[in-house]
Amino acid sequence: MCVKLAACSEFAKITVSSIISRGFVYRHLERRLTDSVREFLRRTYQLEVTNIVIEQPPKIEFGEFALPIAFELARNLRKAPKKIAEEIVAGIGAVPGIEKFEVAGAGYINVRANRAEVAAALAAEQRPPVETPAGKVLVEHSSINPNKAAHIGHLRNAILGDTFVRLLRFAGREVDIQNYIDNTGVQVADVVVGFMHLEKKSAADIQSLAAAPRFDYYCWDLYARVSGWYEEDKQNLATRGAALHAIEEGNNETAQIAESISIAVLKRHLETMDRLDIEYDFLPRESEILHLHFWDAAFAKLKDTGVLTFEDSGKNKGCWIMRRAGTEKSFAAEEADKGAEGAERISEEEQKVIVRSNGTVGYVGKDIAYHMWKFGLLGRDFSYRKFYRYPNQHDCWISTTPDDAAAAEDHPHFGDVAEIYNVIDARQSEAQNTVVEALRGLGHNEAADRYTHFSYEMVALTPRCAAELGYELSEEEKTRNWIEVSGRKGFGVKADDLLDALIASARKEVDSRHPELADTERASIATQIAIGALRYFMLKYTKPSVIAFDFKDALSFEGETGPYAQYAVVRATNIFRKGGLDADKFLTDPASGLSSADVSRFLSGEQGNELWELWLTAAKISYVVGQCIATTEPAYLAKHAFQLAQLFNTFYHRYPILSEPDESRKRFLLTTAAVARRELIRILGVMGITAPPVM
Repeated sequence: MCVKLAACSEFAKITVSSIISRGFVYRHLERRLTDSVREFLRRTYQLEVTNIVIEQPPKIEFGEFALPIAFELARNLRKAPKKIAEEIVAGIGAVPGIEKFEVAGAGYINVRANRAEVAAALAAEQRPPVETPAGKVLVEHSSINPNKAAHIGHLRNAILGDTFVRLLRFAGREVDIQNYIDNTGVQVADVVVGFMHLEKKSAADIQSLAAAPRFDYYCWDLYARVSGWYEEDKQNLATRGAALHAIEEGNNETAQIAESISIAVLKRHLETMDRLDIEYDFLPRESEILHLHFWDAAFAKLKDTGVLTFEDSGKNKGCWIMRRAGTEKSFAAEEADKGAEGAERISEEEQKVIVRSNGTVGYVGKDIAYHMWKFGLLGRDFSYRKFYRYPNQHDCWISTTPDDAAAAEDHPHFGDVAEIYNVIDARQSEAQNTVVEALRGLGHNEAADRYTHFSYEMVALTPRCAAELGYELSEEEKTRNWIEVSGRKGFGVKADDLLDALIASARKEVDSRHPELADTERASIATQIAIGALRYFMLKYTKPSVIAFDFKDALSFEGETGPYAQYAVVRATNIFRKGGLDADKFLTDPASGLSSADVSRFLSGEQGNELWELWLTAAKISYVVGQCIATTEPAYLAKHAFQLAQLFNTFYHRYPILSEPDESRKRFLLTTAAVARRELIRILGVMGITAPPVM
């Protein structure tokens, strides 16, 4: 069935002339309203009001915005709120995109948008120029210890980080994606100990194993065995200390073994994340922070400014320490005393060890040096070499030393950024705060203010999910809401195993519903559904929530899930396919034009309110993206995707579009479907989710 559409230019005229000059959808209309109210208050009452609160009315029929400003001004102006509201409504004048202002109740102002204008702007996808802050943003995420396979908790970190990158780029920011590699830390040392002391492997043996598939799985099991070995006899921990010292020192067999292990595992991590369409630009390694003397440069500055002091007694004797973040005195409070003789002694409870008594540098110390480099405050730089090329030909670089023959002179510029977001779980809050305090202690308050710990809680398993994965649970564990994973005990879900299980589960559904499709097509669709399910599941919970993962809940086609949102896109696409139309080109086809009178007519009345709610929700993506960035909370976007999918599905069931006899109304309903489809695809894209051709 082919739907013939008559051309009409009036709606197009609105789009091209007034909307390009005024350019708005929901967010821009809100900004225009804010500016107009602020100007009226300045002109009429000589008041400068920085924060104009704009609310959303409880029902769409009351308008698109509500202003409580009259209540806020009542005391200052010595007038009743309703009187102030009446004066604002009478004097504010015309605001582009706003149809009218109405006084409601005791002093609220309801604001009604010009629905036809807003619809025209949205349909034509007109975007006004937006001012974006200057400077590059650095998002560091994943940062998985390169000692074993990535697990489900790492997936939450990577998905949150990748989505935040997509949010920033949608908002027009330039972003660098970095994945910090702790290749000289305790976790790598433990696997080195396992190979050298438990398995008695030579460097050549380990190199051979590292070249085998899924070497990260081998290390997963070995890491758990080493943890058990330490528990058997605490004296075995001495081997960890010796290995750690040798790795940090470099240029020895232990350090070479650690390098072989970490490089092999790191490549596996990149392959795993690539399955989720997660990429990185640069992999800074802890080894270079040490060998290129980043730490030495930072250490000198920290000592010179008195941020670090040497402890000559007590439990931390022989260590370099700083005041623990959040304790009685901050560096800002002590600024006058920094480095002064006889400055107040830091109590043992308030001490944070940065350099241990054996001379090894703790994680936080190296992190301070790294963040000074990020902000361009260190006066040093890495050498760089290409490490991994993605299927789209994007190169991921890794840090190296100048004597590396593969070091490249021509490389992208990394570091020296304007803002930093570190995606690290909530358990690292103290360490993150310590880095911020060190920056402040060094006098870099502006950098400290632009450093954000993007904190989140852990991922656990439901008892049902743990049982499905083959773990034996006690009767008590079966009654819990969630089961905590533990890498040291070997209890957890490897990221690749989870992806494989999700794809296999989705494949069963696709095979049963679409046996007519080719095997490769069914495999591709199953992968899209599985990835969409996983990413949405990880994003729909707010960051402070502990996630209890469950296969059945994640893969459901109903409720607040990725497949539900994907299915809405598939349904919208099917409308156009059945009508013989191209869904992607429909809104740019002159034959799909509508008159503004028709749009106003179809968006008025009770039924028009229902349709307008779908249009208005579709118009809010920039508004929601801004909210997500301001609060570092991608869950708002997931909620928005679900809301738009819900509204579209209601629309889909209520309006038989292709059988609509009124041609103008049919064009309008098709336009509604096309706008909802396009915006839902865009929202899902920011979440890293694609919609398959069928479900």
